Amino acid sequence: MNPYHFAYNFFAFGLSLIVLPAIWCHEKKDPERKAALTQRLGYDFHPQHPVTPGRPRIWIHAVSVGEVKAAEAIVNALNTSCIKASILLTTTTMTGQRYARRRFAGRATVRYAPVDLWGATRRFLYAHRPDLLVCMETEIWPNWIANAQGAGIKTMFINGRISDRSIRSYMKIRRLMKPVLEKVDAFSMISEADARRIIRLGAPAHRVQINGNVKMDAPDLDRDDAVVQDLKRLYAVDENSPVFVAGSIRGAEADILMAVYDQLARQIPGLVFILAPRHLNRSSRIVDIASAKGIEWQYRTQLGEAGAARSAPLVILDTIGELRDVYSIASVVFCGASLVPLGGQNVLEAAVWSKPILYGPSMEDFEEARTLLETLGGGICVKDGTELVDRAVHLLLHPDEARRLGRLAKRAVLSNQGAARRHARVVAEILPNLG
Repeated sequence: MNPYHFAYNFFAFGLSLIVLPAIWCHEKKDPERKAALTQRLGYDFHPQHPVTPGRPRIWIHAVSVGEVKAAEAIVNALNTSCIKASILLTTTTMTGQRYARRRFAGRATVRYAPVDLWGATRRFLYAHRPDLLVCMETEIWPNWIANAQGAGIKTMFINGRISDRSIRSYMKIRRLMKPVLEKVDAFSMISEADARRIIRLGAPAHRVQINGNVKMDAPDLDRDDAVVQDLKRLYAVDENSPVFVAGSIRGAEADILMAVYDQLARQIPGLVFILAPRHLNRSSRIVDIASAKGIEWQYRTQLGEAGAARSAPLVILDTIGELRDVYSIASVVFCGASLVPLGGQNVLEAAVWSKPILYGPSMEDFEEARTLLETLGGGICVKDGTELVDRAVHLLLHPDEARRLGRLAKRAVLSNQGAARRHARVVAEILPNLG
């Protein structure tokens, strides 16, 4: 253990002595949160009865819902290649955990990931005994990687990306990161820019590959017309209804988007406005604004109760994992975390459904996807709420133009298919070397 890793553990252990008791006292009141914290500390009382027994055992870490979807594409690609493995899938967030349990029911053991403390990590590895650790995107946790190497477990990053914003932070701790990255067996990165950044941070160049973005290659790329028709009935819309969907809204965007709704509602007769906050606890802020303005609204969970369809012009999406399908009924889509400096969201989830896509200037975390859309003409960047209104009004009043842009957006997705197979091939190449 080098001095920087020792200092990292010394600081982390000291902080845990202060923070963890308070967290435990708070979380123990909620059985679900208590179980999650127990697992995060490396204690698992049912590790000997995995859903999918056998070897090789692959531990895939996916932070939240988006990464779980990408992990599913990788697992499906492995299965298509007739590579059978026992899958242990971990998440960090509670929303990701719930989504993973639904999507991987009967196919994988789903757990919370351990915190990056030396003891917690060692307990987790001893309980589950994986042969390979696969981190989706770029989750660099020094103790995971060091303990995995010490236990003879191979490690790799899949669908790896490092934004320009992230690399500036990582470079401040490069002396810690470089020895950690030298222990990793393979880096399967999204783009050339991501590859350059991970090498700059300390990854051995000969272990780095470029294989595209799995999120452009989702398993549900083909339209499911039954899902679309069900959503149309639920939201009481048809092919001619003007539907604006704002997805993954974060921070101050709640206020901006409610002002956008005011403007659009005045200019677009019959507008249906679907607002999906990135974090469900932000729903109350949207409700407060709508109520103060006298805007009629409904939660998505209120639709379908006793057969009821939508009646309010504003619907707040308060479900997990449904946004991607809701994009299917949109006339125009706005992707959030982009009018505020939060790096953007995955614009290609809407492009799958041939929708014209608007987004703000902060797209640092999805720069490759933005460039791809703009190169083919399927995406439009707006600088603020005023320009968002102008662009949305134009597209809602000119549906033929909206459909043309949507086709270009779908073309962008199709031009980048195959990423899941390429990343899965990197996993397959390392499997014969396990054990």
